[in-house]
Amino acid sequence: MTSFNYTEILPLAENPTEFRLVTTEGISTTTIGDRTFLNIEPSVLEKVAYEAIHDISHYLRTSHLEQLRSIIDDSTASPNDRFVATDLMKNANIAAGGVLPMCQDTGTAIISAKRGSQVLTTGPDEESLSRGIYQAYQKLNLRYSQLSPLNMWDEKNTGDNLPAQIEIYSDTKPGHENSYELLFIAKGGGSANKSFLYQETKAVLNKASFLQFMDEKLRLIGTSACPPYHLAIVVGGTSAEYALKVSKLASTKYLDTLPTSGGPDGNGYRDLEMEAEILKLTQSFGIGAQFGGKYFCHDVRVIRLPRHGASCPIAIAVSCSADRQAIVKIDATGAYIEALEKDPARFLPEVTAEHFAEDVVNINLDQPMDQIRKVLSGLEVKTRISLTGSLIVARDLAHAKILEMLDRGEELPQYFKDHAVYYAGPAKTPEGYASGSFGPTTAGRMDAYVDRFQKAGGSYVMLAKGNRSKAVTKACQDNGGFYLGSIGGPAARLAKDNITKVEVLDFPEMGMEAVWKIQVKDFPAFVIVDDKGNDFYAETLRPVTLNISVGPPA
Repeated sequence: MTSFNYTEILPLAENPTEFRLVTTEGISTTTIGDRTFLNIEPSVLEKVAYEAIHDISHYLRTSHLEQLRSIIDDSTASPNDRFVATDLMKNANIAAGGVLPMCQDTGTAIISAKRGSQVLTTGPDEESLSRGIYQAYQKLNLRYSQLSPLNMWDEKNTGDNLPAQIEIYSDTKPGHENSYELLFIAKGGGSANKSFLYQETKAVLNKASFLQFMDEKLRLIGTSACPPYHLAIVVGGTSAEYALKVSKLASTKYLDTLPTSGGPDGNGYRDLEMEAEILKLTQSFGIGAQFGGKYFCHDVRVIRLPRHGASCPIAIAVSCSADRQAIVKIDATGAYIEALEKDPARFLPEVTAEHFAEDVVNINLDQPMDQIRKVLSGLEVKTRISLTGSLIVARDLAHAKILEMLDRGEELPQYFKDHAVYYAGPAKTPEGYASGSFGPTTAGRMDAYVDRFQKAGGSYVMLAKGNRSKAVTKACQDNGGFYLGSIGGPAARLAKDNITKVEVLDFPEMGMEAVWKIQVKDFPAFVIVDDKGNDFYAETLRPVTLNISVGPPA
């Protein structure tokens, strides 16, 4: 008889995730005897739920964006792989504006939580979390996708995207008594539909048979869930439903800190060697990132679990290009959410001077807007220009404020009609300088406003960094507008050499997000989008060919 030995099935190490503070309010501690309890008010759970749904709808992890960029830079990637990766990167830039979510299917709200044994709430926690999710779906531009069964055959949309799937478990790990950890997932139907469960036997548990099995089953995932995927495979499990749950968690990278070897006591582990084998296998399919190539998957997680001797479940799950999840943690110091990437434009290929013609066209920004547009209309996309005169500076919050004005039936501010608008926000101005660092911000975040503002008579000439969406190209073509690209990065040099005066013009209460008026001299820029429907990025990033074959490579 063996001696008793308790083993966690999923013995996770501490998570290295970086977090940002959400709030310290509503959190306190109470000491009774030698035990300290963490008190969490319902408002805290409501707030973190709202913040989590907002963030995962608009932002991606930095690591995910790095993987997209690596596809763009990979000389062995197919033109189609690079095209898809670039398009997804553009999409990320637009979503990061906080107006349009990254996918039209904004998903089922799923929470998997672990609550320490000395955490006190007034409960039920599920209600507070659901209230935060409700507020997010009410206030944000998200879609209601949940259908309630009226009977076996008839359904009705709930109208608020509830109910959410909320599972709260006890966390008995030493040191976790006074902490609450929640994994938020927004799972769209496309990727959820590509979860598979197979009931196999010991016969598949050898390398040759397993790889043959994977070759057949992974091809069935296809491209409808929007690759490149984060693929998760779970072999074994104490039940079929547990194998499926672990595969979903693995697809979010939540189980990345599992040990990488097994043992006699039943712990689950990651098989790094098999992960590499499966990734290589998927690269051989020729399916690629939707239109042929090798990037069917960004990466693979393979987790081996204990099993009943008569049962061998194998679960497969994917996280799609809308890779939406974030971890929240609450402890005595505050409530925190995983820090997602808010500047995805930094992963796009930069606009640099060598991409453009050597001849520079000087433009006086203080002449009437019609004259500025006439000059720009005579220039080709990628023409290098030098700007001198007055610019209006406005970014996310200012655009949102002005949109509210239009919605109330008010006129677009005259300054938006008279001047070109620079998407930027200044750092503090050092003593003796006209301006602090004042580089361009991501243009894509303002894409949702362009057509509305141009039809109202302004925002005809825009200046920022990064690409714009097709909607902006169409708006400029329809309304006679232009987008000028500023080289991203040299904010300090622009402040030192090109910006001569800075003053607040409107919304001073918003600080850096206020509307500013600045004077510039020899400010470098390039024509990116013109009034004829031409887009420099569309030209330079267009794939060489469009091979839509999804069969294996010849």
